[in-house]
Amino acid sequence: MTVIRHPRPGFVRHRLRPLCGRCPGLALDLGSARTRAFIAGRGMVLDVPTVTFPGSGAIHPVQRGTIVDTPGAARMLERLLGHRLPRIGRPLVVVTSPVLDGPAFRAAARTAVEVLRPRAVMTVPGARAVALAAGADHVRPLLVADIGAHLTEVVLLADGAVTDARRTALGTADLSDGTPPELITDAVIGMVTDMLRQDRTSLTRTALRRGVLLAGGGALRPDITGGLPGGLNCAVQPVPSPHTAAVRGAAGLLAAAHRHPSADGVL
Repeated sequence: MTVIRHPRPGFVRHRLRPLCGRCPGLALDLGSARTRAFIAGRGMVLDVPTVTFPGSGAIHPVQRGTIVDTPGAARMLERLLGHRLPRIGRPLVVVTSPVLDGPAFRAAARTAVEVLRPRAVMTVPGARAVALAAGADHVRPLLVADIGAHLTEVVLLADGAVTDARRTALGTADLSDGTPPELITDAVIGMVTDMLRQDRTSLTRTALRRGVLLAGGGALRPDITGGLPGGLNCAVQPVPSPHTAAVRGAAGLLAAAHRHPSADGVL
């Protein structure tokens, strides 16, 4: 086991592997429908509805991929995670974010997470986290379709970076209101088609030859995914446990960041 002494006085010995209790870490997927959390050394500790107050008075601080109530999100995180984190040390937190909500989501998430007294907050696009969880080759272009409860995103990654993205405020939760699943299928096909039409490079077409990586709860719905191969004229492949892929990918980044403690900041 590697032991490193911090050069500044007053710091305890730091064990890089496994994650040490004095350097807690938290991976967080703050979704519109569910909040999932992974604590270093403990694994998945949360997979619960995203509500400020449970029960009949539930308030939803995240709606359609947007944090609409930052103080409410902070109260929820304090209630769910405040007692689960070690009392010694301040956590490094990695938060997934919708691609197209960009700076607004990241700023609100960082503000909400401050209730957990983090030593640093890092954000990662949800699609990138999904690709990491799937162990996908990041060098070649990759299309990720994340079909969530209230939001569906299609993202083009190249060299691990987001190069194009589309979204629709539609997800599996809408099916309970009578929305036909084919509407989500058609939305995904339409977003990919728009990418192809507007792409002046060959990245989207190259990615389609690899197929589309599916994530989110919708990836488990054959009534949604069944029409995608024919509509896109390519293979589609759900990632393992697609509903938790984003938080697992964030946990992988957490472990990587812990091996380089100087990497405080934003991904």
